[in-house]
Amino acid sequence: MKNTLIKELKELFRDGRIRLAGGIVILLLGMAVWISSSQYHKIKQQNKISEAHERENWEDQGEKNPHSAAHYGTYAFKPQYPLGFLDKGIEKYAGTSVFMEAHKRNEAQFSPVIDQTGLARFGELSPDFILLFIIPLLIILMGYNSFTKERELGTVSLLKSQGVKSNNILFGKWLSLFLPIIAITLLLFLIAGILLSGLEGFGWGSLFLLLLVYWIYYAVFINITLLTSRLSKSSSIALVVMLSVWIVSCLVVPKATGNIADSKYPYPTRQQFTTSVLVDKEKGLDGHNPWSKEAKKLEQQTLAKYKVDSLAQLPFNYDAFRMQKGEEHEAKVYQKHYQKLRDQFAGQASTYRSLSILSPFLPARFLSMGISRTDYHSHWDFEDATENYRIVTQKFLNDNFAKNSSYGDWGYKVDSSFWKDLPKFNYEHPSLNKVLEQQLFSLVILMGWLLISFLLLLTVKNKI
Repeated sequence: MKNTLIKELKELFRDGRIRLAGGIVILLLGMAVWISSSQYHKIKQQNKISEAHERENWEDQGEKNPHSAAHYGTYAFKPQYPLGFLDKGIEKYAGTSVFMEAHKRNEAQFSPVIDQTGLARFGELSPDFILLFIIPLLIILMGYNSFTKERELGTVSLLKSQGVKSNNILFGKWLSLFLPIIAITLLLFLIAGILLSGLEGFGWGSLFLLLLVYWIYYAVFINITLLTSRLSKSSSIALVVMLSVWIVSCLVVPKATGNIADSKYPYPTRQQFTTSVLVDKEKGLDGHNPWSKEAKKLEQQTLAKYKVDSLAQLPFNYDAFRMQKGEEHEAKVYQKHYQKLRDQFAGQASTYRSLSILSPFLPARFLSMGISRTDYHSHWDFEDATENYRIVTQKFLNDNFAKNSSYGDWGYKVDSSFWKDLPKFNYEHPSLNKVLEQQLFSLVILMGWLLISFLLLLTVKNKI
């Protein structure tokens, strides 16, 4: 096996096509890491400045009615997870900030793709693009003729006459393909780790787990490439077959799976969603309408609970109390309808998982985005955190209004120092354990691809 490995490595490095292709891949990876790293630090600095500026605006409101401040609102900015510069996932299309105000749950806005030209649809030079699409092509170029060349050059008889075992040849060829890929990707991830070390939230464990996922993904492609080379009659046939496998695995299946999932579990249009929310809002309490049926019902219940005859006798400002109850009703409405979106996403995710047996690309893609915290789970976790903060903020403001003013006192204002008492929004990304729990099925499928491809490679009829 050792001699086979040395022989194969020498042949690879002597091949001008391989040297050129490998050099291009390394150059592209270096450029992608440099560009992504620059963008990451730029966005991180912008977020830091924006957060400080928005907090300053909040604290400098001066004397104001608390409920007026609730309508004034504030922004929450989505922090970037350090590994997001290796795999941007959906970050290009997802919003980067959420405006939090009274009576309304807003979605994240200002996605980066809005500011880009139509060329953005063709993709961008990023590390995940090179890792997921280009390196498998490099593996195909390196290994499509691993066995066919032995037959075409007539070296089969020579190998047999020397008593070389078939398995030794197989493992030697396998390692000759995997070792250069290990060297390239390990260097990339070490550079990434050095660039990211010291940043808040970065962990070497997540980085090397992401590297392990890619190594498994590449091992699957190596197995399929060698298997195809063993079964093919000529190098040209093996190359065509492997290019077809790459196109189907990395392009056709992901696109088709997305279309199937969307048709089976479609999301409502923005207009349908907004209308449904508005209808449910109107069925409940409107905190600003004291004459509605629900408001009158709440009024009678409150008077009976505190055993008083008029709202002015209550030990708090009933206007603020009613508005807070309206906020709670509206929060439940939003929770209900966003849960419906989650259910649709769960259905789509289930479809993706079911069809991921058709391509190793899908489980590798989902694991990469999950570990990088750039998948849908992570984005919705951020949006849920902003909604929880918004609810807490409204209660904080309305409770102050209710406890420190009397019924009908709309002229009540708090001192300017009050705004500093509201805790700052602080978001922490999902833990690695939570990510692995969410992506467990993808990990199982990817390991299944590795195991089955190895078994096929070892048990296929030996043609050498």
